[in-house]
Amino acid sequence: MLSISRRRQTGGIFIENSNSIENQNPFANWKQKTALFFGSQAITLFGSSLVLYAIIWYITLTTESGVMTMMIVICSFVPQFLISFFSGVWADKYNRKTLIILADGGIAIATLALIVYMMAGYTSVAALLFIAAVRSVGAGIQMPAVNAIIPQIVPGEKLIKVNGINGSLQSIVNLATPAVAGAIMIYGEIYNLMMIDVITAVIGISILLLISIPKHKRAETPVKTSYFADLNEGFKYSMHHPFLKPLFIIYAFFTILCVPASFLNVLMVTQVFGGDYLYLTLNEMSFFIGMLIGGLLIGTWGGFKNRVKTMWVGLFSFGALTVGFGLTDTLWIYLILMMLVGLTMPFANSPMMSMIQEKVEPDKQGRVFSLMQILFSSLMPLAMLFFGPLADYVPVQTIVVYCGIGIVIISIAVLFDKKFYRQGLFEAKTGNEFEEKKEEVLE
Repeated sequence: MLSISRRRQTGGIFIENSNSIENQNPFANWKQKTALFFGSQAITLFGSSLVLYAIIWYITLTTESGVMTMMIVICSFVPQFLISFFSGVWADKYNRKTLIILADGGIAIATLALIVYMMAGYTSVAALLFIAAVRSVGAGIQMPAVNAIIPQIVPGEKLIKVNGINGSLQSIVNLATPAVAGAIMIYGEIYNLMMIDVITAVIGISILLLISIPKHKRAETPVKTSYFADLNEGFKYSMHHPFLKPLFIIYAFFTILCVPASFLNVLMVTQVFGGDYLYLTLNEMSFFIGMLIGGLLIGTWGGFKNRVKTMWVGLFSFGALTVGFGLTDTLWIYLILMMLVGLTMPFANSPMMSMIQEKVEPDKQGRVFSLMQILFSSLMPLAMLFFGPLADYVPVQTIVVYCGIGIVIISIAVLFDKKFYRQGLFEAKTGNEFEEKKEEVLE
């Protein structure tokens, strides 16, 4: 955030006032800044998604192995898990905009090196897994900074709608990506996709350089604390927070159980409907059409007054619908159900992200989002270590059905935790109440 002379809290949302940078409102021109920021991220996302599809599809269709699918997920998430122990502290300690630029630039350089390698006539699964790991490191540095920078430019009361609109923008990109990836993979070479990623990274970084995003308070003032002290403070804060602790527990179980539907669906399509780039493209596009519609709904409506209720609808629907597509052997029914699954994602994700951005202090958001990333990037490969090899012996459809039932059970449990459920209601607090709560959380 900007330098501050005092901190005020409006409607339970942490907002910092600045008297040091031309006495401007920190949210002046926020719509323009937000549009440019999300635009830059969408452009880089397009290139990154192309490479991701190229790696997953190439390895899946070449090997048709659950173990190799597991290896893709491990290489995509274990490095992200490891770097997350550092990236959250960095996002709270240093300039978040600079971290995003360095991460994007590093990924582009690594991708360019692989392009040169492949153009020299070398193509190997090991090289593709290696670049997936490198990209995972970059994503691990970037994601906490991106999530924490949004409240710096968006007024708190607009967060849930902005997150919904951002979800729709990402869905539009993801909707176009598999079609482009499929066309290039059918008629061209895999390294052509990677060159597009390098170009989009350059464009995205150039746009981001044009946006004026002042440093948050902690990045402006040298903090004489050790890395481990910062990490421990963020962990202690999260584990004693009345909202974050139960949220992380729900998030952890959901992460494990959504693995088959999210990462083995490519293998399921191959097993049930046949190995065809067209089927894989339709599979991805149907999901992102649903996400686009869901994001637009959240972006315009804003969800229920109780944001936990909106999140519950997303979780319950996701579980029920995955049971449905796990039971069908008809392609068009599967694609419709997959689209509806995509529609549920903004209902689960947007309110969750918005509540974290609203309830967590600005100088701790990087570490909180990093902790979420640690949970995701550790549990995801661990789950794949189990589900990946299992998929070579048990039909993916069966695995998806049982995991979908588990997600439905988790969503029902949310309704019985009345204390957590009430956290979804927007409550205005005074600055004194905030300081008291902060002391209580850190005790």
